[in-house]
Amino acid sequence: MTAPPTQVATGDSTDSADPEEKPGFLDRLRARMPWFDHVMRAQERYKDCKGDFYAAGITYFTIFALFPLLMVGFAIGGFVLASRPELLAEVENQIRGAVSGDLGQQLVELMESAIDSRTSVGIIGLAAAAWAGLGWMANLREALSQMWGGFRGESPGFLRTKLSDLVTLLSAFAAIVATIALTALGSTSVMKDVLGWFGVADTSGLSLLLRSASVLVSVLVSWLLFTLVIARLPRESVSFRSSVRAGLIAAVAFEIFKLVAAIYLRSVVTGPAGATFGPVLGLMVFAYITARLILFATAWAATMPENMGEDLLPAPGPAVIKNRIITRPGLGPWQATAAVAAGALGALSVTRWRKRQ
Repeated sequence: MTAPPTQVATGDSTDSADPEEKPGFLDRLRARMPWFDHVMRAQERYKDCKGDFYAAGITYFTIFALFPLLMVGFAIGGFVLASRPELLAEVENQIRGAVSGDLGQQLVELMESAIDSRTSVGIIGLAAAAWAGLGWMANLREALSQMWGGFRGESPGFLRTKLSDLVTLLSAFAAIVATIALTALGSTSVMKDVLGWFGVADTSGLSLLLRSASVLVSVLVSWLLFTLVIARLPRESVSFRSSVRAGLIAAVAFEIFKLVAAIYLRSVVTGPAGATFGPVLGLMVFAYITARLILFATAWAATMPENMGEDLLPAPGPAVIKNRIITRPGLGPWQATAAVAAGALGALSVTRWRKRQ
């Protein structure tokens, strides 16, 4: 009887393979497109390192740091109004015209008292802004370090870290103000006013060219800012190539988000409720999305091939060998006597049984 032929499975055959072992759709896409695999690795790193949690914390500290900045802004406004009496009188007249009666007069007196205390308000605001800003920068540094898998480098020291945080904070503040100003400059109404100030007739081609230039400059400023943040803040040595690429991705996404946020603000500030709560909610969403962009860009840089080195495992501790001696007691006198008696009785029984046979 002939045995049935044996079926040999090869690596190229998929008919006899287990359907559960076939790669899924995302796995096939990741194997086919390296850039998509990189995005998925960055998303996994962002999720495993609790990126949303750290983004929420950065948002809280961002909103908290705005109050001292508002105090500084009020102090600056007080110095400006105190140096220009005609402007102060105009503002007081507008307040009395908008709010009549005793309430308007109380608002004017409150503004005058705030102007008189502008120096103390400015000093307190600057001190509080520096304290809150350094705390915000420290939390941002910790969040960015977590995107690399946690703290793996050595801290350069408290004083040096705070000085670096202060320089980075001032640079980030200047860059954020510049990019927001350039975004506002790119709007149609502001562009018409700017062209009117320079005595240039408004044309569609010129306005489009200036808006494109403002967007391009805004992306370049954001690119520089995000590259600085990704390269300098994490407690991990980041290559220049990784930080530049990650900064470019964050800058382009940030510019798109600013355009969408501008459309949102124009749509929500039309009504009374939107004018009251819309800017506050918009500011919180703006801070949260920006924090997520920075953290994801850092995770993207951390999962680049040149940065995906194997983690060094610590050497095991010294082995400790302990000898254990186990003592087993022998037979006692009574036990030996009983054993001899049992053996003799058994031998006698066997002898008598053979004689009977």
